[in-house]
Amino acid sequence: MQAQQKAVTLIGVPVEEGSGRGGCAMGPAALRIAGIGHVLQELGYRVSDAGDLRPEPADDLATSPRARNLPAVAAFTRALEKATFDAATAGSLPVALGGDHSLSMGSVSGMARYAGRVGRPLFVLWLDAHADFNTPETSPSGNMHGMPVAFFCGQAEFAPILPSERPFVDPKRVYQVGIRSVDEEERVAIARHEVNVFDMRAVDEEGVGAIMRRILAEVEGSDGLLHVSLDVDFLDPDVAPGVGTTVPGGATFREAHLIMEMLHDSGLVSSLDLVELNPFLDDRGKSARVLVDLAASLFGRRVLDRPTRSA
Repeated sequence: MQAQQKAVTLIGVPVEEGSGRGGCAMGPAALRIAGIGHVLQELGYRVSDAGDLRPEPADDLATSPRARNLPAVAAFTRALEKATFDAATAGSLPVALGGDHSLSMGSVSGMARYAGRVGRPLFVLWLDAHADFNTPETSPSGNMHGMPVAFFCGQAEFAPILPSERPFVDPKRVYQVGIRSVDEEERVAIARHEVNVFDMRAVDEEGVGAIMRRILAEVEGSDGLLHVSLDVDFLDPDVAPGVGTTVPGGATFREAHLIMEMLHDSGLVSSLDLVELNPFLDDRGKSARVLVDLAASLFGRRVLDRPTRSA
């Protein structure tokens, strides 16, 4: 958390149109049922639940076979950009409850606008199995949940979705951790734009502690704001099966908690996404509970404070 920030705004984003399959729209409800609001209140935060965004499709945008469900995704992007900016401006930490990862087009853009207003650089920590740096021109599937990083870094193909003068995130301030599935054209793009990528080999060789210390030092040294975007598929499927894009070999339960604990200790986090939870694919709410546990660690719950659960 940003130092002394004790207000949190939960924003439900039931978007699944970016993923190409149903189920993610139930994610916000599952996270609420798993107790995210209650847990944050127990940690001493003033929690405001803004409910779920329900925007009308953006009728000014034509449908596109290369960007599936573009009007629906654009509508959520516009609504969440405003909701995120408004929450941050009011002194609250916005938490987007997803919903597929296309929602980060809106949440990160809203924080980029806020960062510009307060005169500080925005950094993004992208915890994901995928780089999500496709564009409509490069995406094999056309699914927009694979495009948000390219969007908020300013790739031209997305120009009509938000105003042309919107602020972008410098790709060199994007840190992707846990990556293990990248399309070939994405690989070229992230190298060209100098996105910082710590794939699972780097995690295995260096350890998440060393990686996080390096990232947090960069953010702190620049007096930056830090947006954290956590995709369920960052985790190994054995830890969190409730996601439509499982990739074996993900982060362990303890690796993920260490990241969250270090983020809390840093005092740098200004906003958070919890994305790609698909309750339809979950095992009796297991993944929703894991996400809530991780959020609790990010907001300050220590190992010794974690409750014991019966089977």
